[in-house]
Amino acid sequence: MSEIIAGVEVPGTAAVAEATRLMRKMTGPLIYHHSRRVFGFGVMHARRLGLEPDPELLYLAAMFHDTGLSTPFSAVEQRFEIDGADHARKFMLDHGFPTTAADVVWTAIALHTTPEVPGRMGPEIALTHAGVLTDALGRDLDELDRSQVDEITAVHPRGDFKNEFLQAFVDGLKHRPETTNGTVNADVLEHFVPGFRRTTMVERIIGAPWPS
Repeated sequence: MSEIIAGVEVPGTAAVAEATRLMRKMTGPLIYHHSRRVFGFGVMHARRLGLEPDPELLYLAAMFHDTGLSTPFSAVEQRFEIDGADHARKFMLDHGFPTTAADVVWTAIALHTTPEVPGRMGPEIALTHAGVLTDALGRDLDELDRSQVDEITAVHPRGDFKNEFLQAFVDGLKHRPETTNGTVNADVLEHFVPGFRRTTMVERIIGAPWPS
């Protein structure tokens, strides 16, 4: 049976139920509640913008989008977004989804911290990004129905989200700082990790092995 929160219906599929169970187990309350809010806000933005995402794919993208912060899924050091995207793809293929669907979710997760680009792509990708921006930065919060927002945050409370979320970024990235180059993640490490300094694009060009 489907679950409905603030008029937002969580798909009642076996894959959604398993993903929910898995996220509760592997991420902890902070990321679990954040991910569910991202889905809820994504659906609300869909209605506002006239978009029609596949709700199951949007849910899976939302639920897996930050898993790479808590557990590295790859055998190599890579961006946390790609860790989460790779894990979501494996989950979906293991559960019988077509490659095309797994690719949509992979892209939504891999690009969820990338400015501007996701909004020009398919609805699941654009709405995952929009939900993340609303929950993390408050972007377009004033465009959403406040009573629905309040109902979602009552079921999935924010708590001390700002401080705890930033700490989750530090904990998930400080051992792989090179993967933050060219991303917003470098902002977090530069602010919180003593001695960390990003290598700028100017330095990379000047230091390239070309004579001119």
